Amino acid sequence: MSLEEVVALVSAKLEECGISYMIVGSFASNIYGIARSTHDADMVVEIDGPGIEKLGQALGEEFYFDIEGAKESLKLGVMFNAVHYPSGLKLDLIAIKNRPFDHEEFRRKKLTNFAGSKCWFATAEDTILAKLEWSKMGESERQFNDAVNIAKVQGAKLDFTYLQRWAADLQIENLLNQLLEEIKPAA
Repeated sequence: MSLEEVVALVSAKLEECGISYMIVGSFASNIYGIARSTHDADMVVEIDGPGIEKLGQALGEEFYFDIEGAKESLKLGVMFNAVHYPSGLKLDLIAIKNRPFDHEEFRRKKLTNFAGSKCWFATAEDTILAKLEWSKMGESERQFNDAVNIAKVQGAKLDFTYLQRWAADLQIENLLNQLLEEIKPAA
């Protein structure tokens, strides 16, 4: 089973449990930009303790999912994961943070055709902003390049006013300006 199929399977399990989610990170940047290989997938979830129990039951024997560990991670505000036994593939589950940007990003998620299913993804703009924020925190060139590639592929379809508004709020204006310079057509 491919990582795409595992992501689609977990998305379906989340839907069955009534747990809102969105696919973020490299998987999101791959659908909006230039695909690159990745060995895991990131999903933001709106979940509580009972939701974790429900999800653990839904994932069943096909996944390693430590319910008590996930509940503890939820309390600590750190990610937890599910590992698909047959393939060894891992999904990182991240509880939605309590910041205005994170709630706006989650509100704007889009239902997208993916791996033969319909799955919820962060928007292209929100993926750019998240990638720039990760780039700032870890000074990661790969994160920045993912953001640039999304901007190159999406071009004029992007809401640049939205990008600038949230870049200011997230204090990543300098990185957004650098990105805009990189995608500017050569004169």
